[in-house]
Amino acid sequence: MQYTIRNLPARLDKMIRKRAKEEGKSLNTVAVEALMEAFGLRGSVPARRDVGSLAGSWVEDAAVDEALGEQRCIDDEMWR
Repeated sequence: MQYTIRNLPARLDKMIRKRAKEEGKSLNTVAVEALMEAFGLRGSVPARRDVGSLAGSWVEDAAVDEALGEQRCIDDEMWR
C-alpha cells in the first residue's frame, strides 16, 4: 500500500533524515519502521515491492569504472 504524508513537523523530518543517514536506509524504510514500532508491529517485516532483486543496483567500484573506461575507447584502426 502506498501513502503520501504531508506537513511533517520539522523536528520529525530532521530525526527521520538523521536516522536514515546513520543506518544507511531510505527515508521510506525508516518511516515505515517507525510507524510499525509505534503500532506494536515491531517484529513484522513489510513485504518488499521494489524491483531491486530483478534489476540489481549499482555499487561504486574503482576497478569496474576503470574497466568500463577502457571499453569506451574507440580504436580508429578498427573503423578504417
